Amino acid sequence: MISARDALDLLREGNKRFVADRGRDAPVGQTRRSQLTERQEPFAIVLGCSDSRVPAEIVFDQGLGDLFVIRVAGNIVAPSQVGSVEFAAERFGTRLVVVLGHSGCGAIIATLEELKRPAEKQSRNLHAIVDRVRPSVEPLLATHLRHDSAALINDAVRANVRASASHLRHGSEILEQLIARDGLLVVGAEYSLDTGVVEFFEGMPGG
Repeated sequence: MISARDALDLLREGNKRFVADRGRDAPVGQTRRSQLTERQEPFAIVLGCSDSRVPAEIVFDQGLGDLFVIRVAGNIVAPSQVGSVEFAAERFGTRLVVVLGHSGCGAIIATLEELKRPAEKQSRNLHAIVDRVRPSVEPLLATHLRHDSAALINDAVRANVRASASHLRHGSEILEQLIARDGLLVVGAEYSLDTGVVEFFEGMPGG
């Protein structure tokens, strides 16, 4: 299995191809399917949002078997997401975890709206997502950002990514051990719906 740094390079290169509209024709055909029937070796784990505009395999220009992708609204971290990351990191030896948020995230917007004006008829299931986003974005409403909706959403998206990445680093004994012993790296990134660019901004090596 490749190192976390090498995996980061592959994701960056793939995103550059995606942005330039020069995909490498990622392998997805019968030959590749046959190679993966008995085993898989994903080089990166991506915890991303369920938003239909942000499919990780496409924005990073990767093929079958390259990424272990976990998608949930708001790229939140609940026990099932932690367990999924633990599973992939232990079972496949994957050494890079990316928490991938995106601009204009609906789960973030819904949380901010809920904080400003609680909804009476919000479903209990949706509320479970909002409650996990709330701690990372609520403090922003006490700053000058409360007067600038666009800036508030932008900062809230990144605050939520940071919180999710921190939860993975410090909310699992298994992941903590892999970080300390085996070079597991957990980083945060944001995908721009406007440009297609993924910016890695949190937890980067040497940062």
